[in-house]
Parts: sequence; C-alpha cells; structure tokens
Amino acid sequence: MSEVKLYFEDLNPGRVFHGGPVTLEADELVDFARQYDPQPFHLTEAGGCASIFGGLVASGWQTAALTMRMFVHSDLKRVANGLIGLQIDKLTFHQPVRPGDTLQSEFDVLNRKRSHSKPGFGVVHTCWRTYNQHGDMVMSLECAIWVATRPSGAADEVSV
Repeated sequence: MSEVKLYFEDLNPGRVFHGGPVTLEADELVDFARQYDPQPFHLTEAGGCASIFGGLVASGWQTAALTMRMFVHSDLKRVANGLIGLQIDKLTFHQPVRPGDTLQSEFDVLNRKRSHSKPGFGVVHTCWRTYNQHGDMVMSLECAIWVATRPSGAADEVSV
C-alpha cells in the first residue's frame, strides 16, 4: 500500500509536524565548518574559547541544514509534489548549538493561499522552531512552500 499523500487542503493553519531527534557530534560540526563556515569558533575548542561563545559551536548554517533534514523526514515528506521551498523569512539563531546537543523541531502551518495564476497549487506558510535537549529554542524561521491541491476524485480525508 502506498503512503497517503498530503495536499494543500490537508495543511490547515494550526497543524503541527515534528522532526528529530538529531544529535550533533563534534567531528560532524568541525567537518561542516571546514567546508562551509571555517571560522575559528566552529573549527576548534580553543578557537571557540577565545570567542564570545566560550567553546566550540556549530555554524548557524549547519543548524539550518539539520533542521531541513528534520523537515524532510517529518510527516511533511508526504507532500504530494515534494517540499518545494519558495521563500524564507525571519531566520533567527537564538542561541548556539554545541557538540553533543540533540535537536528536535516543530513545523507549524501558519496560513495558506491558493494560487490564482497556477491552478492546482497553493502557497503554504510554515513556522519552523528547533530546540535543543533542554527545550531551549536554538533557531526559528518562517518558510513558504509550494503545494499541489488535491486532484479531483482523490479522497477527501487523510490519515494524521
């Protein structure tokens, strides 16, 4: 039996999806930094201690990438046409992610609007929040995704 797809009509404001957990180890943090954000506080403990962070910390971009992985692995992976991003707003890094932190995310549907120019699609606005193992928010953003509407003749209900 194939997985039940999610369509525009299924993504009602207030619906929440969850992702994670993902634990970030020091070697993964440093490997990412070497490739994408080679700043001293992302590369070594000594570099982190000499900074405002007081120790090794993950790049915010790595936190965002891990959150994206949680988004793609949440039940939102069932969106019929895939997770097509249109826009990111209000990206905020609330506090640093450190080696050994375990992250979890929530993805809330804020609102949605059918496309007038592309029948069969709509834009769904979501709020993403990522927390560490202590329940402290480490990152948040708002994101718009492009979602197919339910084809005529498709079932009206989806399993939650």
